[in-house]
Amino acid sequence: MSAPVLPAPVLPASLVDNPRLNRWIRFLPDRTVRIATGKVEMGQGVVTAIGQIAADELDVPFQRIIVLSGDSDEGPDELYTTSSLSVEVSGGSVRLVCAEVRAKALERAALRLNCSRDELSVADGEILQNGAATGQDYWTVAPEIDLSQAVTGTVPVKPVSAYRVVGQSVPRVDLPAKVSGAAFAHDVLPKGVLHGRTLRQPSRGATLDSLDEAAIRRAAKGELQIVREASFVAFVSPVESVAEAAAAAAPNHAIWKNARRLDPVQQEAAWLEGQASDDRRLGAPPATTPARRLVTATFSRPYIAHASLAPSCAIAEFSNGRLRVWSHGQGMHPLRRNLAEALGLPVESISTHHLHGAGCYGHNGADDAALDAALVARQLPGKPIRLQWRREEEFGFEPVGPAMLVRLHVDLDEQGRPADWTSEVWSATHVQRPGNGTGYLLASEAMANPPPDVTPFDPPEARGGGGTRNTVPIYDVPAHRVLHHLVLRPPVRTSALRGLGALPNVFAIESMIDDLAHRAGQDPLAYRLSILSEKRARRTTELVAERANWRARGPAGTGTGLGLAVARYKNRAAYAAVVAAVTVQETVRVDRIWCVADAGLVVNPDGACNQLEGGIVQAVSWTLKEQVKLDEHGIASRDWESYPILRFSEVPEMEVEFVDPAGNPPLGVGECTVGPTAAAIGNAVAHALGVRIHDMPLSRDRIMAALLKG
Repeated sequence: MSAPVLPAPVLPASLVDNPRLNRWIRFLPDRTVRIATGKVEMGQGVVTAIGQIAADELDVPFQRIIVLSGDSDEGPDELYTTSSLSVEVSGGSVRLVCAEVRAKALERAALRLNCSRDELSVADGEILQNGAATGQDYWTVAPEIDLSQAVTGTVPVKPVSAYRVVGQSVPRVDLPAKVSGAAFAHDVLPKGVLHGRTLRQPSRGATLDSLDEAAIRRAAKGELQIVREASFVAFVSPVESVAEAAAAAAPNHAIWKNARRLDPVQQEAAWLEGQASDDRRLGAPPATTPARRLVTATFSRPYIAHASLAPSCAIAEFSNGRLRVWSHGQGMHPLRRNLAEALGLPVESISTHHLHGAGCYGHNGADDAALDAALVARQLPGKPIRLQWRREEEFGFEPVGPAMLVRLHVDLDEQGRPADWTSEVWSATHVQRPGNGTGYLLASEAMANPPPDVTPFDPPEARGGGGTRNTVPIYDVPAHRVLHHLVLRPPVRTSALRGLGALPNVFAIESMIDDLAHRAGQDPLAYRLSILSEKRARRTTELVAERANWRARGPAGTGTGLGLAVARYKNRAAYAAVVAAVTVQETVRVDRIWCVADAGLVVNPDGACNQLEGGIVQAVSWTLKEQVKLDEHGIASRDWESYPILRFSEVPEMEVEFVDPAGNPPLGVGECTVGPTAAAIGNAVAHALGVRIHDMPLSRDRIMAALLKG
């Protein structure tokens, strides 16, 4: 009787796309192990966490692990660093690769030592036989291992009980260089570097009719080259201040044709309703019986900027037909392909390398700056070009997070619990990254033959959705459906911002749950627990309420409030329950935040706590302060005065913790606190005022309007 055929192991997508072992791991002559990842470090600690995973699986000291991140020449193509997937997907891939290489190394050592494989083990990279030194290690046997083979995924990985480095708060390896000012793209100054700035095309379809170059040179007051290709213009100088002065003066000496005009009313999410859209229905079929106790409410978030602390920057050099680019974009392999398409160059002639940027979760101007630098470098071969956007340019021309309008229709049963739930969402696309049919690098639209318009689409639900992300309540609702209106022609370019549609959707759902609890005459915590059977969500909710002393919550309308919210990011990643304490006078002050999260196995607790806290701080800023403003010329909020963000003095006290992993695998944690934090603040403000504010940001004007209406 033949043995049963076992199913092939299911490999992470990154290993399916990059199956060869040598794309992931190399043993270097200096007795270190180089682990490569296509994911890039943006402050989330992924390079450190992946190094920890490799160290444990290989039984090598963490100090001997060198992680190469975001290199198109040497590393695997893992597309973009997005959606809180780095530890789950890239870390999971590295774990399988290292387990397989460890097994191959022991097999080779067994042949050398003429012994059984079962007699061998690894400690600190050395191969032991029955616990005794053999004189063999990874570096002596590595030349005999065929790392060109494809990974099989059949070698068992270590059990959690065997981890020594995973689960420890190893100091982040990227921080020393950042603190010393040697890590960021903005700090890289190659010998002979030329500094570049651009004159930005005011809108798609606008063409440059005339440019007074003489006036610009007079304003620059120094050595200046003007690089022009169709309607793309850059100013280049060996002195950065000269290029900066030229770019500052240029808009006053340029005349454009066919520049688009906007109406400031388009900055509000309410404008989206009724616009041309691609509509679809998800989930349960339409209700067949009339609603009995229907509750309807509408919530919104405005357009939001990435607000990176430093504007986008890239370095490019074109020499002997080869282009090299250094960028702080989120995907070096996609950038390589996108540059090749935009420039008409063979993809093999381009190398892209990641450098750190000063903060961005999402699709900001980094990739666009890379094309700007490459266009200049192609016209000035042999010279390294450092092209940096100006602050006005970053705010005015990066993609922004879409405004969203969310209307909930909830039919209640006799006990006041949700029996039927419809989420209706209006939003522009959450992804216009170039190269996948959703968008283009910005400067390509200023070329002589600009690319054609694209038909917008959103990430599919299999990838977490875009505008529909987290539209499904975590609660026990018998029937739920989504009506998604993908707005086709928003006034500004939109793309990925941390969490995509999760924040406004969680804000809406959790606000509605609080309001339903009020209608039912129940405490918001008790009401939630009465309709929440998901065990991990219940546990985080109960724990955060205990930490915040929820039982001592006072009455509504006193000017101080305590609000609660819970969600599971994408309904499949980490859980986060948040309580916010606020004081509301003329404005909202968030006094304290408590957060309990369930992310399964946490590779680096300190780094993961930083992610929870970072998401909280960003959500506080979005909820209370941030909104892109428009005028007839486009985005009008182009500095820190017109686009305020949370100040250090306004950061609340935070208490965050993870629950015990209970044997569960790692879950993406980078975006899990954003939605619950916004919703907890919204609920705390409603508790403080006795009146609900439905639209973000929760500004002074909206507080006054809500009080007058209430």
